[in-house]
Amino acid sequence: MGVAKVLPLAFVMVAGPQILSAVFLATSENWRKNSAAFVAGAALSVTALVTVAYFLGTGADRSGGDHTVDVIVLVLLSAAAVHVFLTRKTSKPPKWMGSLQRATPKKAFRLGFLLLGVFPTDILTAFAVGGTLARDHDPWWHVLPFVLLTLLFLALPSLPLVFMGERAERLLPKVRDWMNDNSWITSEIVLALFIALTAKSLAG
Repeated sequence: MGVAKVLPLAFVMVAGPQILSAVFLATSENWRKNSAAFVAGAALSVTALVTVAYFLGTGADRSGGDHTVDVIVLVLLSAAAVHVFLTRKTSKPPKWMGSLQRATPKKAFRLGFLLLGVFPTDILTAFAVGGTLARDHDPWWHVLPFVLLTLLFLALPSLPLVFMGERAERLLPKVRDWMNDNSWITSEIVLALFIALTAKSLAG
């Protein structure tokens, strides 16, 4: 099933400023509402992107469309891998992230929508996911597990605060720094595996 194959790409969707913003919002003054608004904004943009990609993919002709979609997905994933590699050195959190400590739910919602909807890697990954599911003739609702897993990753920074309180506040900056330094490596591994699977499907 295509849905099981695309699930690892949810990590690629959140690696970078997306998960870092989630960490900052989790330690903001109004973290519950801010985190919920951030995830809600992300849910809207991710669902929209993958849905558009899915229905564009369903327009491919069955006789030659599978190969066409495979080639498109392969190009998108390769472009995403190159983008992740080229931006790996610019990993310092942008200055605007400091203002997230005083963010409002409205700002958090807008940030979630934009971060998951306009970043090149996210656009390329979302279209690769939608195209893959369409190519495999999976029903539209199979995009939902991918969307939900992406949202779960974004919600993870706020969950420890519920159970660990102040200990989580001390731990989150360390998690943020590790993600900031190493998330590109994991993203590249996931993309490489998916590229290999897509190339194998194209060759078959």
